[in-house]
Amino acid sequence: MKISQLEYFPNSIAIKWIDDRESFIEYKTLRLRCPCAFCSGEKDVLGIVYKGKEKKLSDVAINIQRLEHVGHYAIRIFWGDNHNSGIYTFDYLRNLDLS
Repeated sequence: MKISQLEYFPNSIAIKWIDDRESFIEYKTLRLRCPCAFCSGEKDVLGIVYKGKEKKLSDVAINIQRLEHVGHYAIRIFWGDNHNSGIYTFDYLRNLDLS
C-alpha cells in the first residue's frame, strides 16, 4: 500500500492513501503497537518470542517528536522518551487502521 499524504496532529496522524481512503491513527495506538523487536518481540527458529520487559508509558512517551520516511515503504517515529527503533511499514499502518 502506498501513501499519497501524511500529516501529524496533536494526538494522531492522518494518512491519505493512494486509493483515496483516509486513516486517522492515535499516537497512543501507534506507541502501544510499536513493531520493534523490544516492544513486539522477535521469534527464534523454534518460534519462541523474545521481547523486552514491559514498561509503563508516560505521557511523554506517547508524544511524537518527529517522523522520518524509510524508503518508500515505511516511517520511523521518534517518540518523546527517545524510543525510535520501530519501523512502521505502510501495510502495517493500514492494518492498524482496520483493526
